[in-house]
Amino acid sequence: MSPSQTTECAVITVSIVSHGHGAMVVRLVSQLLLYPEITQVLITLNIPEILDLPLDQRLVVLENVQARGFATNHNAAFRVCTEDYFCPLNPDIELRGNPFPALLVAMSEAGIGMAAPRVDSLAGVPEDSWRHFPTLFSLIRKVLGKGDGRYPMPANGRIFSPEWVAGMFMLFRRADFRILGGFDEGFFLYYEDVDICVRLWKSGRRLIVCPEVIVIHDARRDSHRKWRHLRWHLTSMGRYFIKHAGRLTKVEAEHLRNKAK
Repeated sequence: MSPSQTTECAVITVSIVSHGHGAMVVRLVSQLLLYPEITQVLITLNIPEILDLPLDQRLVVLENVQARGFATNHNAAFRVCTEDYFCPLNPDIELRGNPFPALLVAMSEAGIGMAAPRVDSLAGVPEDSWRHFPTLFSLIRKVLGKGDGRYPMPANGRIFSPEWVAGMFMLFRRADFRILGGFDEGFFLYYEDVDICVRLWKSGRRLIVCPEVIVIHDARRDSHRKWRHLRWHLTSMGRYFIKHAGRLTKVEAEHLRNKAK
C-alpha cells in the first residue's frame, strides 16, 4: 500500500477525557470534525459537566459514575473504538492544522507501532514530551538540575525514535493497541505513557516522533501545584520502577540496536 493509499483508507477514532475542561474540549472537537480521517470521536466525561457540542453522528459521549484514571478511561473508550487507528488525545491540545495525514504516512513503514507529533508550548517552544526512559540515576540528576532526561530533537527535522513520548497525543494502530493490552490500569495518573512505550519496544515495535507535525499544548502541570497530583505522581513512579526493575537496560539496549540499523 502506498503512502497516499494509507491516508485515503485510514480512519481514526480519537479518545478525549474531559475532567471539567469544557470549552477546551468543544474547541478541540470542532477542529477534529474538520478532518476527513476522523470518523469517530469518543468523549469521556470524567466528572459531570455539560458541553455545547455540535450535533454530529461521529461523536459518542461516555459518562462516568465516578472519576477514573487516564489509563482506565482510555481503555474503556478503546472498547467502543470502531476504526483502524486509535488516538488518545489530551483535551488541552490545540490543532493548528491537520496532523493526521503526515503521521499516517510515517506509520506506513514496517515495524512502527505508534506515532506522535512535536508538541509546542503556547509560546512556540518544544516541550519535553519525548525522553529517555527514567532510571533512578536520571531522577537524581533531574533533582540536582543536571538534566531532565529529554531526548534531543534532530536539527534537520527528520523523523526520530525517542524511548518514550508523553500520552497527550499518541496514534496507534487499533490492532497494536489491542496486542499491547492497552494502558496499564494500575497507574491512576502519570507513568502510564512511559509504561506502554516500554511494552511497545519490548514487543518488537518502535515509536516515532514527526517533528514537522506540530500541535500546541496548553500545559497545566498539576503535579507541581497540588499535593494530590504529586502523590499520584510519586505512587505511579514507584509502581513503574517496581514493574520494570532490571528490565530497562535490556529495553534500552534493544532501542540502541534498532537506531543503529
